[in-house]
Amino acid sequence: MTMRDQLHTLLKQLRLNGMARALDAELDRTEREATAVPEILYRLLSEQAAYQRERSLAYRLQEARLPWRWTLDSFPFERQPGVNQSHILTLAGLDFLRRAENVLLIGEPGTGKTGIAMGLLREACLNGYNGRFYNAQVLLDELYASLADRSTTKLITRLSRYQPLLIDELGYLTLKPEQINAFFRLMDQRYNRVSTIITTNLETSA
Repeated sequence: MTMRDQLHTLLKQLRLNGMARALDAELDRTEREATAVPEILYRLLSEQAAYQRERSLAYRLQEARLPWRWTLDSFPFERQPGVNQSHILTLAGLDFLRRAENVLLIGEPGTGKTGIAMGLLREACLNGYNGRFYNAQVLLDELYASLADRSTTKLITRLSRYQPLLIDELGYLTLKPEQINAFFRLMDQRYNRVSTIITTNLETSA
């Protein structure tokens, strides 16, 4: 077994996959250019750091459960004149997350509110936040089901950690009192701590 093979084996054992994927190219480069040892170590460690960032991002996007790969970059602002592009891009700066403020997107079906909300959630994931997408009915059903095995407090605690939590299509739903109470418990626990993004077709009172 060559020294190169031994290095690959050792990196695999240590689970340094980023360094392993760059090892051959860096060793070949070292042989061509007589690279100094500190430089090759720096490049290999940089590859490992990049690998870990990629894995972390992939995990956050998977956990977010986004049903579509929509981004704000691809949002058709020109076809939605009722959407203030400047305001949405300001939200994409994510200051509202740092201030633990909520975002409420109101509009009729087809106005792009879900696409904007998902774009904001994806942007949050890209910037290191751990968020989650929920259809409103699914969320309320999960809260109701948790009452049966008395796991509501545990579920609400988990949901309260998401930053942000996106609740899509909170509209004209037929709800039981227990669902409403659990939902307001969740909102109370999140209030002023983490941000919630809600899309709805319900008009708010002035």
